[in-house]
Amino acid sequence: MDTLFFCGNEVIRMLLLITYDVNTETSAGKNRLRKVAKQCENYGRRVQNSVFECIVDQAQSVKLKALLSEIIDDTVDSLRFYYLGSKYQTKVDHIGCDKGIDVDQPLIF
Repeated sequence: MDTLFFCGNEVIRMLLLITYDVNTETSAGKNRLRKVAKQCENYGRRVQNSVFECIVDQAQSVKLKALLSEIIDDTVDSLRFYYLGSKYQTKVDHIGCDKGIDVDQPLIF
């Protein structure tokens, strides 16, 4: 799967959709769940309970995948990464209430 997007020397950002399922039957599992969510919040926005949309470049996607892989227990937890590319606006349809702002929109304080 090709997730590199370059235009000359400019690195193009892509939409990375991350879903996860962390077993929370133990306190260690609850701790892992909080850590996974926190890392995802550092890179994007929560769109559903265990689903995040992140606008990242290739280096950020590799780093985030590595961080999350270190947190989970791969015998009972799972992560899924969907690389939707740089033209993601045409690939996402949404119906219903929206949580927060788009991750690629500027924040004005």
